This record gives sequence, structure tokens and C-alpha cells, in this order.
Amino acid sequence: MSDHVDGPRQIGDPAADLTDLFAFASPADAGRTVLAANVFPSAGTQAMFSNAIDHAIVVRRLAIAGTGEQTRFRPGDPELRFSFRFDVLERAAAGKRPVQRGTCTLPGGQTIRFVVDDEKGASSADGTYRVFAGLRSDPFYLAWIVGEMKKFPNLLQHDNVLSFLIEFDTGRVLEPAKGSLFGVIAETIPIPKPGGFIGHDPPRIDWVGRPEQTNMRLNNNGLAGTDDLRDVWNQQTPFAISEEFMPLFRKRMVDSLKNWDLRDGKADWSPAALAANASMFLDDFMVIDVAKPTTDTSHLEIEKSMLAGRPHQTGGGRTVNADVIDILLTWMVNHDREFLQGGSTGATKPGTSAFPYLAAPNAELQNLAFSVDLAAPPEQVWALIGGFGGDWHPLIASVKLTGTGVGQLRTIETIDGKQIIERLDAMDDRQRSYRYTSIAGIPATDYTGMLDVKAKGSGSSVEWRVQYMPGGQPDIIVKTISSTLLKSGLDSLKPRFGVPR
Repeated sequence: MSDHVDGPRQIGDPAADLTDLFAFASPADAGRTVLAANVFPSAGTQAMFSNAIDHAIVVRRLAIAGTGEQTRFRPGDPELRFSFRFDVLERAAAGKRPVQRGTCTLPGGQTIRFVVDDEKGASSADGTYRVFAGLRSDPFYLAWIVGEMKKFPNLLQHDNVLSFLIEFDTGRVLEPAKGSLFGVIAETIPIPKPGGFIGHDPPRIDWVGRPEQTNMRLNNNGLAGTDDLRDVWNQQTPFAISEEFMPLFRKRMVDSLKNWDLRDGKADWSPAALAANASMFLDDFMVIDVAKPTTDTSHLEIEKSMLAGRPHQTGGGRTVNADVIDILLTWMVNHDREFLQGGSTGATKPGTSAFPYLAAPNAELQNLAFSVDLAAPPEQVWALIGGFGGDWHPLIASVKLTGTGVGQLRTIETIDGKQIIERLDAMDDRQRSYRYTSIAGIPATDYTGMLDVKAKGSGSSVEWRVQYMPGGQPDIIVKTISSTLLKSGLDSLKPRFGVPR
């Protein structure tokens, strides 16, 4: 969500999938502006930047071309483009993460070289610009099952992303005396290469302006039977949406916002206000006024003020800690009549007030453990489940073993057609326990499991536990997959061996 996995193309190419965009005044120095964008949802701990993509943040000065029902922000020239391009990985010392370097090209053509994950970043010689790129804790949080408008814990807990960021002297770079209102977007673009045998690369893979343009407003899950427009939208030119497709996008936006308005059973938007809101959102860029303060609550304040026909009071934009989903849902569902607070009030880690502003990546192993007490003695239970094969498990359709002893592989076909490959790391028949590592099939890294059987009274206790780092999918998905496998396996032992009375 926000802009995570916002279309089939992005799902297939996560390295190019923009997840979020931020624009705010530096908390450490109000005279400097920070622009940051993130890619690679659920990046785990090993993800690196693609060297086949240009990652760009683009700024244009805006003029207010209308307010009220005619609200319109008109972008002007010149375009200020901050482009990040990343090198191939450099060989690392044993046990170390590979080194990756990159280049940020500034609007005037000046370049700044940097090292990925260097928290000090790199600066231009005169100190006007400072850049950073690296793995960070995902600052976005979604605490709703939005289809049901049901509160829920943060669905992106423990996730990481790859972040690229530019901070600069606002006065020197943006010259706010000429106008302090700006629109900001981020985009990922294939680096040009010789043509292939079939077709050509798309003009861009992904772009983002305001949060949730694609996943919630254009691909509203409440509009059954509609076509997925996200890939079409993501190939549009930011600041200049094709007139050919605009009627299609406009109708979808109006229908979607009308649907959101009725999610609480009440209609808070008049048809005219709804149409004006749709037109405002179709000009999809982050709006920021660099002459006014940005705060954690200023997101969308400029747009709301324009629609209401009153002067805006804040810098708008979006800070790292802004509660954008609750702000957005409140606006769309009840027109700010009553604030809608989800099931979490913050991301896994809060952003910081100092460069590089996004919190350090999550590296803590996650743990799951389940157990069952059985009436049968431990040696009887171990005779069934102690082999590495796993034929006893109800969710396993077949198991193929490769090799013997420590290092043995088991290739599991689950009853729903998934394949999981695991390696035996330790086996102790005397202690009735074994340890294994997931090689493939679970969207996680550093995934290890332990199964053991111990005596308990006249019967036994079986414990199955795993630890992992999410990678490739959100933690909640890894947790759901793992919990289902462990619990269903242990529960299947109860009718076989009975439970203590």
C-alpha cells in the first residue's frame, strides 16, 4: 500500500517498485528541504539497488490556477531532476555485505558519488546538497483491512525498504522568492539500452506522487469487476497525464471516491465536491510550500484548503512520521467529519530528526513457537515425526529427499501446489530433536526451524519453533505461512496420540 506493489509490473519487478515519497523541511535546519523516495517493498536484509534503473525525484514549481470546485495546480518549467544511478556490486570480504556505489546527478549536471548504506551520506563541495541511499526500516504503516474498514495492527511491521534521499539548501536550489509552491514526484525508468528482438522498454516502470493514487483510488477493491488501470497509470508522464486516457482515469476516480464516501454508510460529499476532489487527485504530485512549516499532520492541508477556497496554512508535503493512511481515509470516507484512527499509531520504527531521517533497517530475527502435549511417550511420537521426511504432516502432498545425514535436502510439495526446500543442519535422535534451514519457498531470510520431543509426565510435549527475517513479502505473510504449517502439523498429532486428561 501507499505505493507498494501497485500493479502487475511492479509485483514482477520489486527492485523498481516505488513504495513511498516524502517532501518536508529538515527538522534539523528549516532552511533545508528533504526529498526522499523508497523502492523494493519487503526488502529483507539483503536487497541492493538495481543497476538497470534510473531512480529519480523530480520537482516543478506550481501556480494555483483555481480554487473551490475549480481547484487546479499548474506545473511550470524548469524541471528540477535529481537522478540516482547505482553501480554493479563490488566483491565483499568473507561474511560481509557487498559494497555498492552510486551517482546522484543534480539538476545542473553536477554529480555526487556516494556509497550505499553510508549513513553520513555524501555532499557537494559547497555543502548545498547532501545525498543518501541505503536500506532503511519502512516508515509506512497500514493499520486497516481497508476492504472491511476494520482496524488491524500494522501490516508492514518489521519490513525494510531501499531509500534514496536528497537534502539541499532551499533558498539556493528552489529560489522560493519566485514562488514557494512546488510539486514533487519520484519515478523509476529503465536505463536506455540497445533494442531487443521484440518490443521496447516502457517509458517508466513506476512513479508516485500522493500516497495511494494507484492501490486505493484507481484500483479500489470496492469496485467489483473493474479493469486494473495501475500499469496504464504508471506509464503516464508525471505532470502531463495523457489527454487520451484522462476520461478513463477521471471516471474511475469519481466512481472510486464515491465508493469510499459510502464506506461508513453516509454520503458526506456532494456530487460537485466529489468531482472537484477527483480532479485535484488526478494532478498527482506531492504538493509542498517551502515557505511554510511542514509537520506530521500537514499532509494534504494545501489541497484541502484550495478545495475549501481558503488560504493554506502549512507546508503540506509529507514527513517520515505522517499518518497518511488515516489522514487520507478520514478525508475520503467522511470529509474530515470524524478522524479515523487505525489499529497502529506509528511505523515499526519512528523517523528521526537528523540525516538521513529514516530509521535504521530492521535486523531483529522474528520468532514463532508452538507446542502440543500428547498422551503417548516421547519415543513413540519421535518414531513418527523424527525423520526429516515429514510425510506425517497433513499439508504435505509429497516429499523428496536428496542426500543423507546433515546437509540432506527435502523438497516438499504442499497440498496447494507450493514447493519448499529445506536443509537438515543437525539431528539428535538421543535428544529427539532436529534443526533445519529454509533454502527456498518461504519469503524470508535466515529462516531456521527446530522440532523436538520431550517427556512430560506420563506422555510427551512436542515443540516446533522457527526464527526468520522477512524478505520479499511482509512479515505478516511470512508469519501466516509459518504459523499455518506449524500449528496444522502439531494439531494433527492429537488424534494420533491422544492428549493428556
